[in-house]
Parts: sequence; structure tokens; C-alpha cells
Amino acid sequence: MNDSQYNIMAEDLLLALEEAIEDCGVDIDYEGVGGMLTLTFKNASKIIINKQAPLHEIWVATKFNGHHFHFENEQWIDKRGGDEFWSFISAAVSTQAEAQITLSAE
Repeated sequence: MNDSQYNIMAEDLLLALEEAIEDCGVDIDYEGVGGMLTLTFKNASKIIINKQAPLHEIWVATKFNGHHFHFENEQWIDKRGGDEFWSFISAAVSTQAEAQITLSAE
């Protein structure tokens, strides 16, 4: 993947995540600025998702830990645990929002 492809795919992921948060039915504030998306929950905890362009990765910092995702086999995969991005982010958001939430790109 070249830099241009990475930037398009990473921006598409962040935009899809914004739309999924908007449509999830739970009150989660979000702000996207310069390749970084910050989710803020009612309990004041945050999840920060940001592009790491030099590495062609997406980094996710939750209340509990941090994860690095790389693009493999047409999906973003966590380098630490092997989780697919959407299943990971659904679980992380559910934990921090204290509600069952399923997020997807659709």
C-alpha cells in the first residue's frame, strides 16, 4: 500500500466510524480533527483513534490500553490481539459507554 492509498483508506475508516457513532443510538460525543477522532462518553472517559501515516497504521487508545491496527486481507487488524477493527471498536465503545453497542461501516 502506498501513502495515497493509506490516507484514503484511513480517512474512509474514520468517516465511517463517525457515521456509525452518530447512528448507534447512544449519546457519545465525537470530534474529528486532522486525522484524529476523539470519542467522549457520559462518564468522561475517552477513546482516541488516530492515523499513524508513517507506519500506515490506525492507533486506538481506550481507557484500558492502546492498540495498533494495520491493513491486511481487506480489513484493519489489531497487531496485538488479531481482532478486526469493527469488532474491537464495538467492544471498546460498549465497555466505555456502559451499553451494548454494535458498530459497523454499513
